[in-house]
Amino acid sequence: MALRKTTKGKGRHFLTAKEGAGMTAAGRKAYNKSTGGNLKAPQPGGGKRRTSYCARSKGQMKMHRINCSKTPKKRICAARRRWKC
Repeated sequence: MALRKTTKGKGRHFLTAKEGAGMTAAGRKAYNKSTGGNLKAPQPGGGKRRTSYCARSKGQMKMHRINCSKTPKKRICAARRRWKC
């Protein structure tokens, strides 16, 4: 089963950048079912997963030269806000 990559309509698997980017609960469930993975929801309250995500995403921003103060509508910027990085 291929994961449906959409941000619109019923049963969508991804949030729009305006909503904070990332996967929906249904998207995580479908991904975990099809791959045997164990994706979890964002951890904005703190912890090891948050620290790790923030470090990785900061590296992505640096690699792609993304400045969230200039381009706040980018998906990576929205996701970092959702994780409270």
